[in-house]
Amino acid sequence: MTALRRKHGDVPVIDLPVVRFELSCGAKLIVSPRAGAPVTAVEVHMRGGPSMDTEGFEGTSFLTGGLLDQGTRRRDEQGIAELMEPAGGSISGDASGLHATIVSKEWKLLLSMIAELIVEPTFPKQQVERQKERLLHRLAVEREDPRVQGALGLRRLVYGDHWLGRPAYGTFESISLIEPRHLRAQHKKNWVGSRCLIAISGDVEPQAVMRFLERALRDWNPGRPLRPAPPELPPRAVRTKLFKAERQQVHVHLGHLGIKRADPDYAALVVMDHVLGMGPGFTNRLSRILRDEQGLAYTVSASISSSAGLMPGVFNAYIGCAPEMVGTAVAGFLTEMRRLQTELVPVPELEVARNYLLGSFPREFERASRRAGYLVTAEVFGLADDNLRELPKAFAAVTPEEVQHVARKHLFPDACCLSVSGPMKAADVKQLLGRAR
Repeated sequence: MTALRRKHGDVPVIDLPVVRFELSCGAKLIVSPRAGAPVTAVEVHMRGGPSMDTEGFEGTSFLTGGLLDQGTRRRDEQGIAELMEPAGGSISGDASGLHATIVSKEWKLLLSMIAELIVEPTFPKQQVERQKERLLHRLAVEREDPRVQGALGLRRLVYGDHWLGRPAYGTFESISLIEPRHLRAQHKKNWVGSRCLIAISGDVEPQAVMRFLERALRDWNPGRPLRPAPPELPPRAVRTKLFKAERQQVHVHLGHLGIKRADPDYAALVVMDHVLGMGPGFTNRLSRILRDEQGLAYTVSASISSSAGLMPGVFNAYIGCAPEMVGTAVAGFLTEMRRLQTELVPVPELEVARNYLLGSFPREFERASRRAGYLVTAEVFGLADDNLRELPKAFAAVTPEEVQHVARKHLFPDACCLSVSGPMKAADVKQLLGRAR
């Protein structure tokens, strides 16, 4: 078995060999062989995703990907299940594409099924209506869920009218309008070879995988490559939103526009996040101060790196607390953001964050699905081939001065958006950021 992790001094090294191909249909293929791996994982990433949804029909991409496995011209839903389940195969889809695993010796069966789903799905009316019913039920529940509405509220404040500010799975109103014909049209227009990236990790031979998929996808329409325009997003500024809910707990989301995954400060920001609001137990500052010392809530977090993608993510600090403690919580968020900018993180505190990160990061890559997912991430975000080897070294090298530098550069405590869900008044929410300055 190819070593996934070994030590170089005190820094873990992750080996993820990669072989790249381009198929005649225009799809890019990335294979990471791992001899002896019991499971092979496949990620089929379709560029565009929710950005391809027509206005008023948001969620079309989500349903298109999610319903690919409900029937093809050769097999119905039951036939697909009867083929895959005995081999331990699993396939699911969403707005970004397909995600699948199988025992490694059956990789050809999985790829054959995936090729069939990609090229000739039928979107049967009964299955579409069933999935819509489930999704509409979920959306109906979320309409009244303060935490969900608070999170969506922050995205709307940060992204404005851009599609990034809307849920990928659509709205109650848009899902109600979508019919099988919309899914077929979406698939025909956007599920084309030149917009596809296929990543495979497992006990496979790269050349054999390439030859197999070349045959399986030889009739797939290459279409046209997607060239997305740079997003037009609102500037960072103080904005507030209230979702009125008569509950005993208030959900508070504070944040602003964040970073892209390819940002050169990414490694230092991951370490900063673990100091501020992502570290284990009570070691990160927000958990230790707001949760342990002040007793405001059990759940509290903050991160700028976790949502970084091809487009800027969101810095998001979250807490659920009693109504009378919201002002204290907001002030606590802003105080700790500013403290990172004005004070150097003590070396022992920084070491706790770095050591946890260096210990946990390699374990993520023990699963085939995580490795395949990373292959997609690296390709889409344009990461260097040695990124996975160099990233742990970069984590280990972050200094207190570097944490302060990136906090000053990427945190904006005076230009935050604030989304609050609970039994409060809109006027009071608007005053919270002003009082906390």
